[in-house]
Amino acid sequence: MNEDTLNIEVRKYLKNVGITSQREIEHAVLKAIETGKLNGSETIEVKMILDAPAIGVNHCIQGKIALE
Repeated sequence: MNEDTLNIEVRKYLKNVGITSQREIEHAVLKAIETGKLNGSETIEVKMILDAPAIGVNHCIQGKIALE
């Protein structure tokens, strides 16, 4: 195994996850506000699950996103 390659590949994957996740959350929040499901002052609970069965990883990361 090349540790430099592993580091680069993990960083590329996490960059993709971060950008995609942000886009999806922002789109969903805007849509929820437009449809009246949210009023824009809530705090939203979020959860991300990292699952890599080949290496025995299953980790849940929970948090909150304040809209105001």
